[in-house]
Amino acid sequence: MKKIAYTICIATLLLSACVPQRLLEETKTKLASCETEVATTRKLSQDAESKLATASETLTKNAKDITGLQRDTSIMASNLRLLQNKYDKLNFVNDQLLDKYNKMLVGSERDNAKLSGQLQLTQEQLLRKEDELKALEAKLNKQQQDLDAISAQLKLREARVNELESILKKKDQATADLKKKLQDALFNFENKGLTITQKNGKVYVSMDESLLFASGKTAVEPKGVEALKNVAKVLEQNPDINILVEGHTDDVPMKGAGEIKDNWDLSVMRATSVTKILLQNSTTDAKRVTSAGRGEFFPIDASKTPEARKKNRRTEIILTPKLDELLKVLESN
Repeated sequence: MKKIAYTICIATLLLSACVPQRLLEETKTKLASCETEVATTRKLSQDAESKLATASETLTKNAKDITGLQRDTSIMASNLRLLQNKYDKLNFVNDQLLDKYNKMLVGSERDNAKLSGQLQLTQEQLLRKEDELKALEAKLNKQQQDLDAISAQLKLREARVNELESILKKKDQATADLKKKLQDALFNFENKGLTITQKNGKVYVSMDESLLFASGKTAVEPKGVEALKNVAKVLEQNPDINILVEGHTDDVPMKGAGEIKDNWDLSVMRATSVTKILLQNSTTDAKRVTSAGRGEFFPIDASKTPEARKKNRRTEIILTPKLDELLKVLESN
């Protein structure tokens, strides 16, 4: 983006001799605003992907925590049943001892004292078991509450992740649909100096210099104008697409004496020429379009052969679906 700004600044300086100072300042202000919007959009996109990754990691961790709590709850429930069985057995023994005690009241004092001691011991054991049982029930209730809270939180996060995934699928589908529309509209130009590819959630329409421009020129040739008008029709029908027009040159230095002094100038002016044709007699909102020059610094093929340099002399129209819906979901978090 700094290179784009640098390029536009050079172009501005070249024209400053015949442009009023006030217009120059307005141009600089608009440039700064464009750079800020691009940086903000890129940051929001990165934040969206980061938050989606974080949400997925949290979802996996919570699922593991629930599995652990369910296992612990199962173990404690088993222990509770065992204690309950012991408690029932102790009650049964207590009833038997009471019955024996009542029968032997008429017996010897020694036997009565012995039975009384056994009865007291049994009652104390029962009280201890009751206390243990109550403590275990309280612990189980607390763990159940924790499990319910985590489950509710997990369901909420699952809903968020599902919503984000749904939006991303819609974006990918919109990108694929856009590619198909462009292929249909540019059928007669594909593999004739024009290629259409989809990668990283974007659609790239790449046009060779041979389709658009004469060597070293910035005026678009008639066959290139025809192809661009077909692209413009598709863009009019897809208002939720951001458009970036990038001009690229080879690495052979230009030493111009006129308004085109180097490859930076050439790439910027070519991108601008393409942009103007896309917007000419079109309902496409110009705010959706960014025009930039890359010079020779983003080659397709870094070789120094004539074939490689021919590939690098191109203009790319990069189309990106807007992420407004995804950003709204992330902001709601």
